[in-house]
Amino acid sequence: MISPAQCRAARGLLDWSQQDLAREAGVGVVTIRQVEAGVNQPRRATLVVVRHTLERAGVELIDDNGGGVGVRFREVRRERRA
Repeated sequence: MISPAQCRAARGLLDWSQQDLAREAGVGVVTIRQVEAGVNQPRRATLVVVRHTLERAGVELIDDNGGGVGVRFREVRRERRA
């Protein structure tokens, strides 16, 4: 889904504060703090909202593919002109 480290790293790429992410995702800043601290398991719906918010902002969350989870900017695909 999204790990605490991925959430922190994605915010870093976007130069967003926890408050910025909370506002964009429509959740409380305490919720973002809890997600990033990893002290308890947030509701799945909360993790989905946070992940989709980060993805809409241009971040790609990389699932564990044998090399570990990660975060990167999503590639911008440009249409070729004929």
